[in-house]
Amino acid sequence: MNAPVNLEQLLPLADHRHLDHLEEEAIFILREVAAAFERPALLFSGGKDSCVVLRLAEKAFKQRVSGSEFKGKLPFPLVHVDTGHNFPEVIEFRDRRVKEMDERLVVGHLEDSIRKGTIRLAHPLESRNGHQTVTLLETIEEHRFDVLIGGARRDEEKARAKERIFSHRDSFGQWQPKEQRPELWNLFNTRIRPGEHFRAFPISNWTELDVWLYIARENIPLPSLYFAHDRQVIRRKGLLVPLTEVTPPEAGETVETAQVRFRTVGDMTCTCPVESPAASAADIVAETLTVTVSERGATRMDDRTSDASMERRKKEGYF
Repeated sequence: MNAPVNLEQLLPLADHRHLDHLEEEAIFILREVAAAFERPALLFSGGKDSCVVLRLAEKAFKQRVSGSEFKGKLPFPLVHVDTGHNFPEVIEFRDRRVKEMDERLVVGHLEDSIRKGTIRLAHPLESRNGHQTVTLLETIEEHRFDVLIGGARRDEEKARAKERIFSHRDSFGQWQPKEQRPELWNLFNTRIRPGEHFRAFPISNWTELDVWLYIARENIPLPSLYFAHDRQVIRRKGLLVPLTEVTPPEAGETVETAQVRFRTVGDMTCTCPVESPAASAADIVAETLTVTVSERGATRMDDRTSDASMERRKKEGYF
């Protein structure tokens, strides 16, 4: 019998030219954003994709001191929309990471939108994921951001596959597929009229596997939720729903403890883990090589409501 492959040992020996190309492209896009816009900001949720974009921004604008240590400040603040239903581990990681980097964090609180009456919930435990759009647009207006840098990738979901790297949003913050601009030869049209803004996605051409390979190579810190841990869950409609105060068991359901990890970390009311023993980035690379369902398809309850759910939210101004 052949000995099991040790990816921890093999990854440093892998050909990294593909990752080098993706990194170079992303850094070029980040510098284009900084040069073309007056008030940029970087969306930072503490999720793996935004952590990768944050590392790329460090490489684009800071001086590397040693290893993963960088000196200097980013030319834009970090922005997060806090739904109030975020996983506590992610909020703790977000605040710790921002403090370590000594960067400015702007937080838009969905609770503030509820108090103002711009968001009305049907019931207290309703998923707040779709409502983030309102708080996001209010945060953009308050701080007059003219571009937000995000970590969306084209392989996540079919609606995101239509996305440009520089995604134009109208004066209502809406995304109109037919009004997106050509991006031939990496030439970007960044002109906007008053009230409009852009979303820029430096890792559009990355896949989930690329992200994990880069995390492993760069030793990028992540919230502990991404790695195997024991958690109480409820099996519901083919998903593992985490037991939380906002996702209690329904009548007849059984709570069990399983070894799980999260492939994505969104609102607690709609984000589910997957069963997995993967305890390191290398383990997750090996696991990702065999998956057949996208991370959103495997873990997001809100994207299962209809095939057009993501596209509808994008048109309303979603990330």
